[in-house]
Amino acid sequence: MSYAVVTTKVDPQTKKEAQKTAEKLGMPLSVVIKAFLKQFIRTQSVSFGTLDEEPSEYLKNAIRQAQKDWKAGRTSPAFKTGEEAVAWLEKQGI
Repeated sequence: MSYAVVTTKVDPQTKKEAQKTAEKLGMPLSVVIKAFLKQFIRTQSVSFGTLDEEPSEYLKNAIRQAQKDWKAGRTSPAFKTGEEAVAWLEKQGI
């Protein structure tokens, strides 16, 4: 089987921690990346966490504030459908 090279930029600390984690699991980092890419192809989605993962306090506060703003009618702008959003973007020249 032939292979292709995928090049990506990652900060050194992330690379180091990912290599350590993969090593703890007994595999090279390339195996982890290949598995992720195959899952990405199979599911056509990206998962960044598990269902039992707790959001940060910053995120919780941002969500609470967004809910308050939504209830108070402070949205910029709000859409009921995706088509409305696309129409608005096109009107903006985006």
